[in-house]
Amino acid sequence: MGRTRIEQADFPTLVCERLKEWGLSIRKQRVAQGILAVDLCSRLGISHPTLRRLELGEPTIGAVHYLSALHVLGIMEMTAPQPDPTLWRMNTEAPRARASNKHDDEYF
Repeated sequence: MGRTRIEQADFPTLVCERLKEWGLSIRKQRVAQGILAVDLCSRLGISHPTLRRLELGEPTIGAVHYLSALHVLGIMEMTAPQPDPTLWRMNTEAPRARASNKHDDEYF
């Protein structure tokens, strides 16, 4: 079977808007810092067409590329700050309490 092409319309509007903001930020900061596209591509390990799509905020580009570019440009904490630890840290319950929930991480 062929792979189904994912289109921008397949993603939530808010997500697409945020990616466009990240893309614009990457382009603006790359230019403002005097970093050539070829140099940023080399640092990120991506092709020039991929950088162009990244700077346009295309949702089919992996998050790792967006975050890596933001990091390399020194703007990750401004544009994608670390989430509050209460959102991602698991509770440290007593071993007996966790034993009954042995398969909690197997949702997928």
